[in-house]
Amino acid sequence: MDREEISFELTRAVPDASFGLGEQLFHAISRLTPIINVDLLVQKNLEGKRYTLLSWRKDNFYVGWHFPGGIVRFKEKLTDRILKVTKEELSSVAVHIRGPITINEITNPERDVRGHFISLLYSVGLKHYPDIDVSGSDETLPPGTLRWFESSPHNLLKQHNMYRGFF
Repeated sequence: MDREEISFELTRAVPDASFGLGEQLFHAISRLTPIINVDLLVQKNLEGKRYTLLSWRKDNFYVGWHFPGGIVRFKEKLTDRILKVTKEELSSVAVHIRGPITINEITNPERDVRGHFISLLYSVGLKHYPDIDVSGSDETLPPGTLRWFESSPHNLLKQHNMYRGFF
């Protein structure tokens, strides 16, 4: 099958990419093109100290603390992706969105699948800030666990090292 036939079959198999591509096709596409994602910088001040909200990630690709975020879908506005992340990952509503406050390119030379991202960091204020009481070691936490940090944790995902200056 030549490239034109493959292109035709892909277009036929995915009539509306705004609903997603499915994991297998997404991984194939991510081997061919950079992926755009939004990361959320959510902070609060408490008793004169600034805290940053992070989410625990543990999957086939990453293990560690990271800034909440998500991959932008086809024809999805950046602000719509931010609103979905605040609802789905933070169980809240964004009341202000500022940015992007920084744009970064992340490449991983050892990996083809999900190996190239353009990341846009937005400062986001929430209607309701999560009240979190988490105990136990990080490795035993379920994925998606949220925690406030006064400083950057030692096990921040290396892909988010570029954000250490925001703590």
